[in-house]
Amino acid sequence: MPDSRMISSVLKRIPLAVVLCIALTGVLSAQWLPDPEIDESIQRGIGYIYNLEFENAEQEFARVVSVRPDHPAGYFFQAMIEWWRILIDIDDESRDEKFFDMLEHVITMCDERLKKDPNDVTALFFKGGAIGFRGRLKANRGSWFSAAQDGVAAMPIVRKAHELDQKNSDVLLGIGIYNYYAEVIPQEYPLLKPFMWFFPGGDRTKWLEQIQIASENAKYAHVESSYFLMQNYFFYEKQFSKALGLAKKLSDMFPRNPVFHRYLGRCYVRMGDWSEVYRVYSDIDKRCREHQTGYSPSDQREAAYYLGRFLFIGKTLDESLQQFTRCDELSNAVDDEDGSGFRTMANLHMGMIYDLQKKRSLAIMQYQKVLKMKEYEQSHIDARKYLKAPYHR
Repeated sequence: MPDSRMISSVLKRIPLAVVLCIALTGVLSAQWLPDPEIDESIQRGIGYIYNLEFENAEQEFARVVSVRPDHPAGYFFQAMIEWWRILIDIDDESRDEKFFDMLEHVITMCDERLKKDPNDVTALFFKGGAIGFRGRLKANRGSWFSAAQDGVAAMPIVRKAHELDQKNSDVLLGIGIYNYYAEVIPQEYPLLKPFMWFFPGGDRTKWLEQIQIASENAKYAHVESSYFLMQNYFFYEKQFSKALGLAKKLSDMFPRNPVFHRYLGRCYVRMGDWSEVYRVYSDIDKRCREHQTGYSPSDQREAAYYLGRFLFIGKTLDESLQQFTRCDELSNAVDDEDGSGFRTMANLHMGMIYDLQKKRSLAIMQYQKVLKMKEYEQSHIDARKYLKAPYHR
């Protein structure tokens, strides 16, 4: 059985769109809520969630609940507000129990409907979605076996909903995500294979078609579908230009969302467009300093690192050193015991700057620090090389 700390480390590198279980977004077919006013409230509320305007979202979904107290939609979307509150500070577990309770209420409502009609598509969909999100958080917290059980439980429910309503493009998101990750996770993360043995095999070739259909045609899941595509083009497919296009689209649609904002900056890094890197991360740093909702010290740490890289490339060494030092200080505050790539690489660059400034003793101290940290990329190889001979351009 894999060590739990090793699994936790692996988990942090997996996009939050899904982990092992079905990452179902809160979506529903148009005919499931025939009242156009309620439909408009849900559309507005979803937009508020993605833009982190949680109070406005709460007002919209409270209205849905008051008008349709017998329908699971309003309660499910109220839980999605809590989900995004968890996402923007994933290390804070104080909201977990409330989130689980909200999902359990949705599941109970759906079970009551399914007792009356086993083919109630609305109940099937929202039950599958609630179980899927419950599994997502369990996986984030390292409860892998329980998360896998939720994934297995959710998938047949969603498949049945899709069979009963095959014109519903929204449901394709959950199915497409499953097809992708059921194949990708065992390949990319062998440590997790013990948790995947009872999952039906996925089909990586189908995922793109299914997710693209959802992205283009889904009424409620088009944003989540674009988010999923962006993450996977970035992390696994390495198609950074496609990821950048989606990051631009999402950032333009939801300019207050730090998750989309960060991906925009990361895509520019991968594309080597350093003027845009500087623009995006300067904006992220500014929002962190202003304490804008969702922007955290972790975001500021990331911004400091890439601003330092930009200044290093531009040979503005004193200012670059300031940014890397700030990155190191912020890392001390936010990193877990394993450290982070940002801290390791910031310290390596600090040593390189000291070498360029002819401060060899300080450079040696930095390289020795790097060798005591967890290795990222080829940080240890570079540190040993520069200990033997000073770094030069």
